[in-house]
Amino acid sequence: MPRSVNSVAKRARRKKVLKQAKGYFGRRKNVWTVAKNAVDKAMQYSYRDRRNKKRTFRSLWIMRINAGARQHGMSYSKLMGGLKANNIDLNRKVLADLAMNHPEAFEAIVNKVK
Repeated sequence: MPRSVNSVAKRARRKKVLKQAKGYFGRRKNVWTVAKNAVDKAMQYSYRDRRNKKRTFRSLWIMRINAGARQHGMSYSKLMGGLKANNIDLNRKVLADLAMNHPEAFEAIVNKVK
């Protein structure tokens, strides 16, 4: 019996990876082994950075809330402690948005906590 290889699946697999490598520089876009390694590494980076994005946004929100709180003579930790004590359930994303785009609403929240 002759040897059977599934060339259709093999070609489809390679085509898929080369399609993902579109836009890469040099041999990374069209040489199979180089493109495969480049795409694998890109996937690792994207997985890692989807988690890192959550961290960086949280730290950005904290900086914005802290800046807004200090304009009203209060530190970030005092503000967050006061919010928790007064059962005001606003997350950091919303608080940061209020501090940036709606300062009068943020000021009302700070005065309620004081």
